[in-house]
Amino acid sequence: MARDASRALVASTTLHVIGIALSAVSVGMAACALLELLTSGRDAAALAASAGLTAAVGGLLWRLTRPGAIRKRHIFSTVAWTWVSITALGALPFILAGTFAVGGADITEQFVNSLFESASGFSASGSTVLADFESPGRGLMMYRQLTHWYGGMGVVVLAVAVLPFLGVGGLELISAEAPGPASDRLTPRVSETARRLWVVYIGFTAAAALAFFAADGFSSLYDAVAHAFTVAATGGFSPHADSIGHYDSVAVETVAIVFMVMGGVSFSLHWRAVAERTLPYHRNSEFRTYLLTLGAAAAVIVVLLWLENGLSLGSSIRAGVFTVASLGSSTGLSNATGPGSPGDYVMWVAGAQLVLLLLMVVGGCTGSTSGGIKVMRMRVLARIMVRSVQHSQKPRAVIPIRVGRDIVSESLVSRVAGFFLLHFMLVLGGTLVVTALGGDFVSALGAVVSALGNMGPALNEAGPTSNYAVAFTEPARLVLALLMVIGRLEIFPVLLAVMSHLHRGKALTRAVRR
Repeated sequence: MARDASRALVASTTLHVIGIALSAVSVGMAACALLELLTSGRDAAALAASAGLTAAVGGLLWRLTRPGAIRKRHIFSTVAWTWVSITALGALPFILAGTFAVGGADITEQFVNSLFESASGFSASGSTVLADFESPGRGLMMYRQLTHWYGGMGVVVLAVAVLPFLGVGGLELISAEAPGPASDRLTPRVSETARRLWVVYIGFTAAAALAFFAADGFSSLYDAVAHAFTVAATGGFSPHADSIGHYDSVAVETVAIVFMVMGGVSFSLHWRAVAERTLPYHRNSEFRTYLLTLGAAAAVIVVLLWLENGLSLGSSIRAGVFTVASLGSSTGLSNATGPGSPGDYVMWVAGAQLVLLLLMVVGGCTGSTSGGIKVMRMRVLARIMVRSVQHSQKPRAVIPIRVGRDIVSESLVSRVAGFFLLHFMLVLGGTLVVTALGGDFVSALGAVVSALGNMGPALNEAGPTSNYAVAFTEPARLVLALLMVIGRLEIFPVLLAVMSHLHRGKALTRAVRR
């Protein structure tokens, strides 16, 4: 009987994983609906209705399908369509609550803003179009934070954690979704690897919440949990318009710096630190390069702020170190207490802003929740350039690419070079499109780099004390929302999913013609 029932189910890995992911998101919506009901209550109905609809869609897809054969095209389409689905249904609470129905916004603008906020949340970008932080209820604002947390470790990794049927194909799903050029198997069982990553992620979030709550200046457990979701996912949302600057507290900023930097480190290293009760970080060459990059960038910016911007040494250190940790880890939190304050980096000298733009391109380590090209890829690219110079002197020499003590395979070198070229082309194309849709060049460039790197705030009109609704038109916001999802999935899964569908369409056309 069980076998007959299984045969009656539709064999689709894509729909099955989407169902699990939507079901998981609906649990978060329901929890936030309960929180809203216990506090202000004004957005409880919107959250409850969204949870019910998302659970219904997710539950049906989960229960009426079963995993099919794992093929490359299935892997990439599964990842891409899962993120599209959670972004679309994840916008429901904002739409039903009328979160963006302010200032005479029409239905189209409300929909665009809700979709943008959802894409920014689940991609752990942190760019926002929210201007009124007081009207939404506490449950809805916590849901906004929770979208970061779901997207940080990845809902596909969550699906694999509860889906042992995928077997070996599950690792390919994690590799297609997780940030970085390769996925690290912690155990022989893929589902166990996914579960261990989520255990570390939950523990990291809990530690951040406790640290924030203990920091002098935090007002409530609610705020501590909200910001713990953000730093664990290296997102940039905050329940306050002034972000971390709302507290104007060195203690709070110090806690944020520590957890933002560690959020940009591979969670496989965090797991080994817990499981082996050792500190494996210093043995990892990517981690050392990551810290060295952040330290050098902070030193340069502090000097520039002190000598060129005229800030005191103390203010330069406080603003410079926090901003470097925030953008270098792709978190995007801000310690600006208002426009023109030391933390408002759009007022900094051009040299300091250029350093920040470079940090936004690089991002954190592979296997972390951060965005950007990743430190490992940048190291491989640097080695490729060095090898090119060496080949000009010794054309026949066989020179392997080494990162630390390891030799990088030529296939991985090729993928890294291809990824960098695609990223560069998307930056150019995205900047051209956003500029054509009404943005100024500096704002458009910063926003596109920020979107692809999942950074959050950008430059000029899209800085830390502004929002994207002011800086960009509705079509430009849709383009940036798409770039956030593409950046979160690291380009290849989205492009390969599109190519798969194009190939399928061509095959269908040929079959019809015959």
